[in-house]
Amino acid sequence: MRTILTAALLASGLAFAAPAFAETAPMVGGAPMMADKTIVENASKASNLTTLVAAVKAAGLADTLSGKGPFTVFAPTNAAFAKLPAGTVDTLLKPDMKKTLTGVLTYHVVPGKLDAKELMAKAKMGGTEANLKTVEGQVLTVKMDGDRLALIDQKGGGAFVEQADVFQSNGVVHVIDSVLMPK
Repeated sequence: MRTILTAALLASGLAFAAPAFAETAPMVGGAPMMADKTIVENASKASNLTTLVAAVKAAGLADTLSGKGPFTVFAPTNAAFAKLPAGTVDTLLKPDMKKTLTGVLTYHVVPGKLDAKELMAKAKMGGTEANLKTVEGQVLTVKMDGDRLALIDQKGGGAFVEQADVFQSNGVVHVIDSVLMPK
């Protein structure tokens, strides 16, 4: 009887531990995003970010995005890359397109660690929107669209933040639904 009671208490304790883990490690693409891992380490585990990870590696940016940072990364999903015209991703992944690919990817990165609350505050401070200077060097516009964060690129395209505030050891990731393009 004591063994059964002990087993029941341990089992119930483990059941309570699982939700606490889920709260501290948000899931992206079916994988827990651990706050003590880098952007690249976590993204490599997410099934919905495989195209982004392949692009980061092809551009030679894996070491940079594994570095100290901090970085704010707007991470397009596989579905976001699939929205691009047919053949675009394959073309960008070619070795002779490394400079262009690097430009597109670094356009999704802003220096510093800007969580959703800070991004919303910047948009409100600017009236309805705020400009963020990207690592690529051009401006990305953040604004509120109702209660959602929207990003507008230099070509007038836009993306919505699908999942905000995925904290990493070297920054924060906001998962987005479209690829942003510099001029």
